Amino acid sequence: MSKTFTKDDVASHSKAADGLWIIVDEDVYDVTKFQDEHPGGKKILQRVAGKDASKQFWKYHNESILKKYKGQLQIGSLDTKKAAAPAPAAAPKKAAPKPAASSSSDVTPAATAAPQDPFGELIPFSDPSWYQGYASPYFNESHAALREEARSWVESEIEPYVTEWDEAKEVPAHIYKQMGERGYLAGLMGMKFPQQHTPYRVESVGPDRWDLFHEMLLTDELSRAGSGGLVWNLLGGFGIGCPPMAKFGKKELVDRILPGILAGDKRICLAITEPDAGSDVANLTCEAKLSEDGKHYIVNGEKKWITNGIWADYFTTAVRTGEPGMNGVSVLLIEREAGGVSTRRMDCQGVWSSGTTYITFEDVKVPVENLIGKENQGFKVIMTNFNHERIGIVIQCVRFARVCYEESVKYAHKRKTFGKRLIDHPVIRMKLAHMARQIEATYNWLENIIFQCQCMEDTEAMLKLGGAIAGLKAQATTTFEFCAREASQIFGGLSYSRGGQGGKVERLYRDVRAYAIPGGSEEIMLDLSMRQSLRVHGMFGMKL
Repeated sequence: MSKTFTKDDVASHSKAADGLWIIVDEDVYDVTKFQDEHPGGKKILQRVAGKDASKQFWKYHNESILKKYKGQLQIGSLDTKKAAAPAPAAAPKKAAPKPAASSSSDVTPAATAAPQDPFGELIPFSDPSWYQGYASPYFNESHAALREEARSWVESEIEPYVTEWDEAKEVPAHIYKQMGERGYLAGLMGMKFPQQHTPYRVESVGPDRWDLFHEMLLTDELSRAGSGGLVWNLLGGFGIGCPPMAKFGKKELVDRILPGILAGDKRICLAITEPDAGSDVANLTCEAKLSEDGKHYIVNGEKKWITNGIWADYFTTAVRTGEPGMNGVSVLLIEREAGGVSTRRMDCQGVWSSGTTYITFEDVKVPVENLIGKENQGFKVIMTNFNHERIGIVIQCVRFARVCYEESVKYAHKRKTFGKRLIDHPVIRMKLAHMARQIEATYNWLENIIFQCQCMEDTEAMLKLGGAIAGLKAQATTTFEFCAREASQIFGGLSYSRGGQGGKVERLYRDVRAYAIPGGSEEIMLDLSMRQSLRVHGMFGMKL
């Protein structure tokens, strides 16, 4: 049981000789040994020692700081603090209908309308509706269990340290290793859980139950940390570089490479974009020529803006092996240890800890066995992979928009201007309402797309859903940008300086362009959405 203190107890520890204690939200902290570490210096702590410092604390810090230091500095609570009320007993649930099997999918849709118990802080629209006690046809108890598992891990091991990792431009390697050991990497490839290639399992969900909504949920919960750099560090290169190899690589290649990647011991990235070829993939120029003995491709060229490239052991690389245009493109798995691969970090506006990289290939010898798919037919591999990449971007953008919204709601309830709280100003409520409506509209479209993907195999999904996913990607990035800007307006100057109460909003505002451009810029996505949808529906018998 936690120790309790009176306010007089705390007041008696107001000088260095007696130890420095402070109160934050009725919890008591001993900051005596923390004085030298305090970013604001000793004097600030000494001025509030022995007192309730809640107002001063929240003026400069956000919740992640409290989470970071609570375990080592909290010594108890005030005797006036009320014990947390026990969670209400859950009402008995009606049996959910059994899901119908899908003949064309690796996984089975969740197909249940039974509501799950409320979860989280229950701020309206700060989480998906099914978190807040509303029924959903997509999520069942296995998703609820994963949600609790993932959130607990993120809140304890990741969120308190995101700011310092972002400033250091790198996430510690042990976090990526934990992704492997927790079975998360194996579940984030848009495919059936690869049990045969990893001994690791997700604790709360058996591999046979794993579906695309589990993957969506895991990405969403990681994104709650409010850092594109963090998510791209853990999911970026892997999530788009590994699936093509796992799906289209030769069995011998997959058996040799995949176990080390899924264990978190090796890293992989996707190398498509070039200095002169971004969204226009068909015009890439990185060249791969067969050696005279026909045993190797000799690769020469450059790649730019490659996520995780500075740490990657493997590069899933688009190369030109044939004629100009899409019919001359192949995909190779290039191994760093082959030699001739040089990488350098790029300094970018946002996603600082993602390891954005410029890559140069100079006479790199790649065994022909490392061909992914068929020679000169790599464009199909790339296009199929784009759906998975873009959906990942959408999931992250929607959650980042929610983070901006949630931070704004919390701040608006404590910040006062002109004699009343921000939330009591109609103009602020209007901003929040516009954020919420765009978030919910985008999220519900996302749920539908995930369900359609789950009911189709990859080629069918690429054909039928490519246009819709492109449109959704543009919708999600514009929603994220809108919410980041409105949150910044609500926070004012606090969102202009790094760290502190507005730290998440400031960081996410920097990350906005990293989502609006990669994976297909908004303009190209919107045009592709119409072109592909019209073409596909013409094949279905559209009548105009």
